Amino acid sequence: MSFIKELQEAQKLEIQSYKKKPEAIKRLKESSVPFSGSPLKHPFDPKKIILIADPYSHNTFYYEFRAEDIAYVEELPSMVSIDGENITMTRLWVKKRCVGVRCTPFVVQDISVISEIY
Repeated sequence: MSFIKELQEAQKLEIQSYKKKPEAIKRLKESSVPFSGSPLKHPFDPKKIILIADPYSHNTFYYEFRAEDIAYVEELPSMVSIDGENITMTRLWVKKRCVGVRCTPFVVQDISVISEIY
């Protein structure tokens, strides 16, 4: 019974994949580049999508794309954390020659402190 309740509480996919597959996969590969990760809505701009490359990694990064630059969306198998948290995974096919942003967060640290650790 609790399993059914958890299924009902699952969040909806942030972006919906196209119902129709591309007519020519070869054409899609020629015109677009795939990026895989967990999609999120942009916190400030509804016309942009954020894609977290590896959501459970301690050393992760994310991509930011304009929604209009996405040619196709594939749903991938979801990831489940040790705590049972479910994360939706997708593959975004982004049109070539479009501009995206890759952001890698890091801790600002003085180099002398780092050399003391090693």
